[in-house]
Amino acid sequence: MRGARVNNLQDVSLDIPKRRLTVFTGVSGSGKSSLVFGTIAAESQRMINETYSAFLRGFMPTITRPDVDLLDGLTTAIIVDQERLGADPRSTVGTATDANALLRILFSRLGRPHLGPPQAFSFNVASLSGAGAVTVERGGRTVKERRSFRVTGGMCPRCEGRGSVTDIDLTALYDETKSLREDPFTIPGYSMEGWFGRIFLGSGYFDPDKPIRRYTSRELRDLLHREATKITVDGINLTYEGLIPRLKRSVLSKDVDALQPHVRAFVERAVTFATCPDCDGTRLTAGARSSTIGGTSIADACALQISDLAAWVHGLDEPTVAPLLEGLGATLDSFVEIGLGYLSLDRRSGTLSGGEAQRTKMIRHLGSSLTDVTYVFDEPSTGLHPHDVEQMNHLLLQLRDKGNTVLVVEHEPEMIAIADHVVDLGPGAGDGGGRIVFEGTVAGLRASGTVTGCHLADRAALKPTLRTPSGVLRVRGATTHNLRDVDVDIPLGVLVVVTGVAGSGKSSLVHGSVSGREGVVSVDQGVLRGSRRSNPATYTGLLDPVRTAFAKANGVKAALFSSNSEGACPACNGSGVVQTDLAVVAAVATVCEVCEGRRFDAAVLQHRLGGKDISEVLALSVSQAAEFFGEGGVRLPAARVILGRLVDVGLGYLTLGQPLSTLSGGERQRVKLATHLGEKGGLYVLDEPTTGLHLADVERLLGLLDRLVDDGRSVVVIEHHQAVVAHADWIIDLGPGAGHDGGRVVFEGTPADLVASRATLTGTHLAAHVGR
Repeated sequence: MRGARVNNLQDVSLDIPKRRLTVFTGVSGSGKSSLVFGTIAAESQRMINETYSAFLRGFMPTITRPDVDLLDGLTTAIIVDQERLGADPRSTVGTATDANALLRILFSRLGRPHLGPPQAFSFNVASLSGAGAVTVERGGRTVKERRSFRVTGGMCPRCEGRGSVTDIDLTALYDETKSLREDPFTIPGYSMEGWFGRIFLGSGYFDPDKPIRRYTSRELRDLLHREATKITVDGINLTYEGLIPRLKRSVLSKDVDALQPHVRAFVERAVTFATCPDCDGTRLTAGARSSTIGGTSIADACALQISDLAAWVHGLDEPTVAPLLEGLGATLDSFVEIGLGYLSLDRRSGTLSGGEAQRTKMIRHLGSSLTDVTYVFDEPSTGLHPHDVEQMNHLLLQLRDKGNTVLVVEHEPEMIAIADHVVDLGPGAGDGGGRIVFEGTVAGLRASGTVTGCHLADRAALKPTLRTPSGVLRVRGATTHNLRDVDVDIPLGVLVVVTGVAGSGKSSLVHGSVSGREGVVSVDQGVLRGSRRSNPATYTGLLDPVRTAFAKANGVKAALFSSNSEGACPACNGSGVVQTDLAVVAAVATVCEVCEGRRFDAAVLQHRLGGKDISEVLALSVSQAAEFFGEGGVRLPAARVILGRLVDVGLGYLTLGQPLSTLSGGERQRVKLATHLGEKGGLYVLDEPTTGLHLADVERLLGLLDRLVDDGRSVVVIEHHQAVVAHADWIIDLGPGAGHDGGRVVFEGTPADLVASRATLTGTHLAAHVGR
């Protein structure tokens, strides 16, 4: 690599050894992801796509060439990142890994009674039938023949393969005292202004001046349940659809957790989800459930823990399907080998954590016959207990030993230790990073004096004094997922860490029994919602008081200071660049010649606040903005508070206008944490806040947690990081294993007691870490 300048990389040149395991490390925001994913992996994928015909490339996403002078010696890159798997309710662990496809073939061959082809066992295929006349040419004559067809699918017709049905509270959809002209709908985005209102008012099904409560049964049925119908409004052909079918199609067909916050709040208020009574949550028809192999149906097989399902498959002795059993058994064994044997194939893929999703993607590659390819991993230790990290190390070395190049972005010392080659980026984050500060062996890194090298040998110490709880939060009879009727008292007013091996039930206990309570602020691992125009200023709400201050100082409307509204540059619509679509060739993005990338209309930039225009404010880093809006510049307390939270979580180097899409995983989670710090609540729940954090950044996080507790808050952290576990006032350890081997509280007490007892896997590893 020569001259890489993607994001904050500063003309980086580097030689990476092939067929070796190379670990890229450095503080959060130093440029690791830009180097590995934004440069190496992106160029490899782009060049592979160019080998396809222009016709095929028309159906593929176009990838722009990264800003680098030379990349030579590239091999095919296989990216195994932490992006969540599909959030569709019909996407499961089985469908995401093709295990379900093999299982459906198995039941179509061996199931009794015999149902039909594999699609008869698929909850994504509906049963269809039809008949009618067709016209065919035969012997020079046109004749009509009657034809019929039937497709046997496995989709439950009641829930349409989702496993749950919905009951909608009509009072949450509209105000029945209002007429259509009075804009009665309370559904987000359903306003009588624009096309939506024109369709309803012009449909002719209702009197627009009559309150909804006075509608006849037919009018109410048309309003709520009418299926898609072609209508003409003002000479324009449009489609009218009742509220409930429209909601089911546009909102309820998606995973609730993937919706925007205001839409999710509406769904949680208006919709009740219940297990489908017809299929009992299996998503399958009665016919698909009736066909069994040795008394086990496909629904029973998918509900089994994968380790148990693997044993069942290996126990089948059918020579006629021997290759199928071998392939399915190998796939299921890969789940167990990678530490996911506690999952079941019917687990919704949207409920997997980032670490689980990444390891699920690895399943495809463990048994691959390909060699001399480049595997790219994004923090594979995420969500892993120290006990599981050893297993992951073995798998990475196994991929390397098959003759592949393995590139890993990682902070975990135990994973850095197995590297053949280490590349350390820094020395700081953002503009202060983007350079190679060390390249060589692990031993050389320890002696290098870089931030990573200095912290590599860090060992956490147990706190000499512990806080005294101010009360307890009682959990009784918790049975979420694999929890076994758990009773536990969670101390309040202290720092509590919930730990245990992956799949032991930590998230089930905390999110299932604590997060939903009043006064609890939960910061989970969900991705940030927002378009490519979103940035830290818009996401945290910082831009609202800033726009108001600009408007007040200049006597104009606040909307002028939004690049998504009236203040946008007319040439680029506020994006700062002009995209030129070149069809199958990568699109070209050029800086807008009118606004020169500043995104605002020239007239807007004439308005200033404290000597700066709005584009100059957005170009400030968080730390610079905190000073600008603090004592030394324009006093704006509302902005100063938000900026202070961003500084507290270690994001002082980010620029306010930096697109969220360019942030690393750790940065995105800390932006989310900073936003939640502004919420009022007595109990904070954090789900693995060390994800994406460098060893040096963990110290800052511990300081933040201490400040929260010292300010009178209670903090519960789901975490594996040894430094966080050692820093706890109280530990709740779940296990002893994963899946049905876990789900129990195996230890409650102080870190010192856990180290002294060494009664659990966590205790054994913590004792070794603190040197006891």
